[in-house]
Amino acid sequence: MKTVLVIEDEPHMRTNITKLLQLEGYQVLEAPNGRIGIQFAQSQPPDIILCDITMPDMDGFTVISIVRSLPSLHSVPFIFLTARGDARDIRTGMSMGADDYLPKPFTAADLLNAIEARLARLQSVADASQPSFTSAKPLEKLGLTPAEANVLLWMAQGKSNADIAAILNTGIATVKKHAQHIFDKIGVDNRASAMLIARDQLTPHNNTPC
Repeated sequence: MKTVLVIEDEPHMRTNITKLLQLEGYQVLEAPNGRIGIQFAQSQPPDIILCDITMPDMDGFTVISIVRSLPSLHSVPFIFLTARGDARDIRTGMSMGADDYLPKPFTAADLLNAIEARLARLQSVADASQPSFTSAKPLEKLGLTPAEANVLLWMAQGKSNADIAAILNTGIATVKKHAQHIFDKIGVDNRASAMLIARDQLTPHNNTPC
C-alpha cells in the first residue's frame, strides 16, 4: 500500500483529499501545517507528498526546500496543491524540485491521475536502476564469448559453479574454465568483483544506445 502525505491547512480540503485517497486504497498521513508535515515525512517517509503552498507559519516553498535537502526524502515525488495559479509561482515551485502543480479547484480524476503518473515514473526510474537478467547479450560487450557471458549471467545472480553447471547442462570443470577466462578478460581476480561488473553492465541505463 502506497503512503501519501497530505500537507494542507484547510480542514475541509484536507479531509476530502484524505477520504478520496483512502477509498482508492492509499494510506494517508494528514498534516495541518508544514512543520507537522516535515515531522511526519521524516518519521514515516511517504511514497508521495501533496502540499499546499499558502499556509501560515511555513509555506509550501519552505516545505519543499527542506524536503529536497534531506537524503531520505530527496527523491520523493512532490505535488503542489494551490489556488495560486500565477506562472511565477509555478516556475518557482518547479525550480525548487516540485514534480507537478495542481491548481484548485481540481477534480478527483485530476488528483488521482497526477499521483499515479508520478508514482509510475518513480517506479520506472527504480526499475531502470536494477540489473536485468533476461539476456546475457550485454555481457558480450565486455569482450566475452556467448558461453562466457552465459556463465557470468548466472554468476551475477549468485549461483555457484555447481549450480551454473546444472543450469547450463555442462561440467563444473567447464564452468571453472569459463570463470577464469572471464576474470582475465574483465581484469578481476575474484568472483565478487566479477559479479559487481556484471550487474552494472546488466543495468538497463548502462545499455541505452547513444
